[in-house]
Amino acid sequence: MKTYDLSYISGIIHAKAVGNTNFKITYLSNDTRRIIDGLNTLFFALKTNTNDGHKFVLSAYNNGVRCFVVEHLPDKAAEMPEACFLIVENSLTALQILATAHRSSFNIPVIGITGSNGKTIVKEWLYQLLHRRIEITRSPKSYNSQIGVPLSVWNIDSNTRLGIFEAGISMPGEMAALEKMIQPTIGIFTNIGEAHQQHFTSLEQKASEKIKLFAHSDIIIFNRDNEIINKTVSETTGLNTFTWGYQEGCDVRILSIYKHAQNTTVHINIHSDHHRFEIPFIDDASIENVLHCLATCVYLKQEMNETIEGIQQLKPVEMRLFWKKAIHNSYLINDSYSNDLNSFKIALDYLYQQRQSNKLTVILSDVTESSTGNKAIYEQVVRLLKDGRINRLIAIGEQIARFRSLFENEGISTSEYPSTEAFIQALPGLTFNNENILLKGARRFRFERIANILELQTHETTLEINLTAITHNLKAYKNLLKPSTRLMVMVKAYGYGSGDAEVAKLLQFNHVDYLTVAYIDEGIALRKAGITLPIMVLNVEESGYNQLEQYNLEPEIFSFHQLNNFYSYCLQNGITQQGIHIKLDTGMHRLGFLPEETEALGKKIQEQNILFVKSAFTHFAASEDPDEDDFTHLQADLFIKSCNTLEEQIGYSFIKHCCNTAGIERHPQYHMGMVRLGVGLYEGNKKLPGGETTIPVGSLKATVAQIKHLQEGDTVGYNRRFKATKPTNVATIRIGYADGLRRSLGNNVGEVFINNHRAPIIGSVCMDMCMIDITNIPANVGDTAEIFGMHIPVKEVAQKCQTISYEILTGIGQRVKRVYIEE
Repeated sequence: MKTYDLSYISGIIHAKAVGNTNFKITYLSNDTRRIIDGLNTLFFALKTNTNDGHKFVLSAYNNGVRCFVVEHLPDKAAEMPEACFLIVENSLTALQILATAHRSSFNIPVIGITGSNGKTIVKEWLYQLLHRRIEITRSPKSYNSQIGVPLSVWNIDSNTRLGIFEAGISMPGEMAALEKMIQPTIGIFTNIGEAHQQHFTSLEQKASEKIKLFAHSDIIIFNRDNEIINKTVSETTGLNTFTWGYQEGCDVRILSIYKHAQNTTVHINIHSDHHRFEIPFIDDASIENVLHCLATCVYLKQEMNETIEGIQQLKPVEMRLFWKKAIHNSYLINDSYSNDLNSFKIALDYLYQQRQSNKLTVILSDVTESSTGNKAIYEQVVRLLKDGRINRLIAIGEQIARFRSLFENEGISTSEYPSTEAFIQALPGLTFNNENILLKGARRFRFERIANILELQTHETTLEINLTAITHNLKAYKNLLKPSTRLMVMVKAYGYGSGDAEVAKLLQFNHVDYLTVAYIDEGIALRKAGITLPIMVLNVEESGYNQLEQYNLEPEIFSFHQLNNFYSYCLQNGITQQGIHIKLDTGMHRLGFLPEETEALGKKIQEQNILFVKSAFTHFAASEDPDEDDFTHLQADLFIKSCNTLEEQIGYSFIKHCCNTAGIERHPQYHMGMVRLGVGLYEGNKKLPGGETTIPVGSLKATVAQIKHLQEGDTVGYNRRFKATKPTNVATIRIGYADGLRRSLGNNVGEVFINNHRAPIIGSVCMDMCMIDITNIPANVGDTAEIFGMHIPVKEVAQKCQTISYEILTGIGQRVKRVYIEE
């Protein structure tokens, strides 16, 4: 990494420096949770629609950061005597100016990639095809935004011989800044589609905005058969092109594409030379992405035989990190598809974020960039391990073994093995207990064999929880709120079936204000898992009063009987200023104080002078129903009047909240001091008022146990509810009503998604199994079927069961293995 003097950076971004500028800067950060080396990090306090980085300056300072780019001095600047503040007009603009200056200091070829889909896949496959012969710096994950691009470009250093960076935009006018930072010499325009369309009037307008990335590029590579892109390129002056497609005149001309069961044969012509080869994919998107990569390799004059060999070895880009239960009460992140420094940093962040204990172990292979055993690479690995608080390193490979002393000198317990086989042979004698394990290895080490041994072998039915989707949905709802409105998130009922501790850790990571659980034991479990956020408990029994104080939990109080009992407990145990939350009943008529009881309630709380009202809230009975809006308005009016009465009696104000998920979406005038987000965080496929669409969080999946070929007249399942009227192929999958698959989905009511097809559930759903009709659907034993998820919305399943999504999500059995993924 290149290092700059802070005084030099101050001049580049035209900042007013307050404090000592005698610092060296190697890293940039806008996130206190991802600080690698505080003393050498420059923290940018960025303002977004949902947050203000200035609030986290003190936290960054406490993490060792001393250098900050801010738009004003933070409130607690006096508590940071060693800090240097670079004051600028706009901190995001300053970040982009700095990244632009850094990029300009390197005269290297850079590939810029834009398009509606496929950017990350094309980038990663190009890396797979090219990295063996050239040192590459590329965007980590899909860092392609106004913030992600400068952080990506900053990774270019003196070893970089080729840069590959993505650029994504969501509205007109954004591409100019990205073009200045990336300065691509080679452009790839993948495709144009509906993604992020809400701020564009047409696909043509979006294409004309995206192509601005290539304003100064030497060449643009694209599919000439794409009419919109081809038209946009032809109407843009000054662009040199290198094209692929079926049309005559393409630099890489497709003669034929033929799909087989497991792969695709492609026949192309390049300057009268014919080439026929296999692609290890059959879906159209993958074929398109491969051809973008092929054309790029041809343009770069890589040997055709080398390119074709590389294409045949391409692996699906695993865009997600899996968090699974492992042996001996441990947890495992399996990230064994690549091992370069960028992805290693991301995996370490995820390990620390989701840790269940402080015992952190990394199983690491030779690093991809270190084919020559570069000591500087492993010095960076040591720094990452140290800053990630890793206790134990298991090093696998001949290169990494040479640098064992680097790790041990930093106090990291290290053991080494020359190969994966040697480690597997030694595994029976090794101890793993209550640990958090990151498995990070280059593909050639085949670490999936280690994962198979370490993973806890349980029921093959899984509920995949997409933590990235939760983050997306959370931000989408935050965008609907004013900065002053706090956010309480419901994690009761095992996080709506998604897992309470795991989801709560992510919510804490994303700075929500409050969590809510149904019962005390749920709150205790969160505290034991390391959750420090305020937690409101909805249903508190007298037997659990002592645990409220012990675990710093805050009860909901909904009746005078409960209030008096809790007050007596606090009085007897010398507890003062115990926070409580008052439930007001404005029309739901489930729990809560009625409006006419509010004055007496306030007087009693004031007289007792022990219980402190943290918030008061009510629950809208029908906030999702436009036909009931008059009643919702009535509830809100009663709530406001009741809160005013309560405040008059107790003599102080408190947080007020009445909006549930539907209230957040439909009644912004009632957001007040806080809102409560529930099923909206988890359900997905909902378009919000701001134009964003939520993503399904959970995917319930089961594997095929057996396939049978039935003849006309054969029957299936209990009571012979299905009778074949023609030759029928039936697959039995490993999920039943004990797992949460409702019996009402049997007999052709429900469907599953398998191998890009919907298959009906036939016969009666059994306790542990169900049967599906796969006639005309290619399937094999071991294939995975989705019960709900990205292809079959949980809301659709609920409607077929004549219930609501809540019931489906919370009904997933505990024996179903939860797998947590981050994309």
